[in-house]
Amino acid sequence: MFRERSGARLAAIVELYAEGQLQVFMRKTFPLEQAADAHREVEKGHGRGKVMLDVS
Repeated sequence: MFRERSGARLAAIVELYAEGQLQVFMRKTFPLEQAADAHREVEKGHGRGKVMLDVS
């Protein structure tokens, strides 16, 4: 089931996250310099969670 994207829905998600009621599972974090490796990780299609780029 797909739903429309809206600012109100995003605000509700942000609120859930701020209250600690929303969990985001991160599979692996890569520094920006390894963005190509991050893309290869995503292309594997295996595993649970998000692949993140650290731009700090």
